Amino acid sequence: MFDDSSQRPEPYRAFEREAPSWYRDAKLGIFLHWGPYSVPAWAEPHSLAGATDFTHALKHMPYAEWYFNTIRIPGSPAAQHHHAVYGDAPYDDFLDQWTAQDFNAQELMALVASTGARYFVPTTKHHDGVTLWDAPGTGNRNTVRRGPHRDLVGELHDAARAVGLRFGVYYSGGLDWHFHQAPAISDIESFVSGRPVDAGYAAYAYHHVVDLIDRYQPDLLWGDIDWPDAGKSAGPQSFVRVLQQFYATAPEGVINDRWGATHWDFRTSEYQHGSKMEGAEMWENTRGIGYSFGYNQLDTDETSLGGPEAVQHFVDVVSRGGNLLLNVGLKGNGTLPDGQRRTLLELAAWNATHGCAVFGSVPVSPAIATPSETPWVRWTRTGDRLHAFFVGADSPLLLQVDPQRVNLGSAKLADGTSCMAAAVGSGVEVIVLGGPSTIPVR
Repeated sequence: MFDDSSQRPEPYRAFEREAPSWYRDAKLGIFLHWGPYSVPAWAEPHSLAGATDFTHALKHMPYAEWYFNTIRIPGSPAAQHHHAVYGDAPYDDFLDQWTAQDFNAQELMALVASTGARYFVPTTKHHDGVTLWDAPGTGNRNTVRRGPHRDLVGELHDAARAVGLRFGVYYSGGLDWHFHQAPAISDIESFVSGRPVDAGYAAYAYHHVVDLIDRYQPDLLWGDIDWPDAGKSAGPQSFVRVLQQFYATAPEGVINDRWGATHWDFRTSEYQHGSKMEGAEMWENTRGIGYSFGYNQLDTDETSLGGPEAVQHFVDVVSRGGNLLLNVGLKGNGTLPDGQRRTLLELAAWNATHGCAVFGSVPVSPAIATPSETPWVRWTRTGDRLHAFFVGADSPLLLQVDPQRVNLGSAKLADGTSCMAAAVGSGVEVIVLGGPSTIPVR
């Protein structure tokens, strides 16, 4: 759920400030969805999120992490699959079958760091209510007491810090299908009524997030769906207190905008959903490599970003002033699917050569240069240099850049080789053999 308001309510205005420079310059983060849903690992990869109406999307949910909900919708393909394969076994059986026996946090974080990502955000509790640490009040329904029998949040935290990554935590404050025992969400009405808003759940969620802050000192709080209404007003176990503790622990910390009408440091979009938030001063787009966040065994190369597509999406987001939080989903045994690993490795290789034109960059004023779709061209700026990124362009390439605002004689390709550039009308024509290219700004 995205909060559409532009004005923070009292008493949240006290937390308003500009996002810190580390986050503005980070550009790339890696998201991780991992839970009992990674055992059945099943969803319909029929469309990107936001591309179909809400009721249809719920019944034909492309997100594998929503499996607990989708199998409870009568007539859904997920319900039919679950009955055929698991004989209507309860969802919590997957918690006990979730072994994580091959999981190595150090290896995963080494791969994440190689991409150039500056921060890492794992799920700590998704909508199924299972926590990946020994969270207060969860009894044995967490990964320390059952399933993996490991503090997975702690392992990921330690490994991320060891390679110099900022560490964030995802927490579903707006939904908990186990705690609330609500019927399946099948339309907008059941979505609204199925969100727990009472004081009991507010206290439960409060103690979880405060415990995450105490144990792991995250740099980023990434909420989802909302925060229980009973906990939004100032009080001893309110979200106001959560923020006070978070910023006292992490003065340069940031939070996203999915905690309901409270506070945010940056806006978010998800696949095609929430794109209007991308005009905000600071925003982040998130998506999976495939159509799902949780690992989905039905995702294929046709439904997934390869390395070139991931690079193109990353550059597009950054050129428009955003960060990209790119998601991976581990299998139940703790390994990364081969296709997702390949995409991260190809993104890492590209960033190793071209990242200097992306990380720490700023968008280019349209008074200087503008993007185009045919050929595909995007722009960034670092210091006094413009960087043009292009895909499928013929040479010579006509760039929509004001020739009066750039030094044409110092145009270069990414490898430092000089290239010819000349003013043609209101644009600049360059001879290219491979990209991106850079042009100093006057």
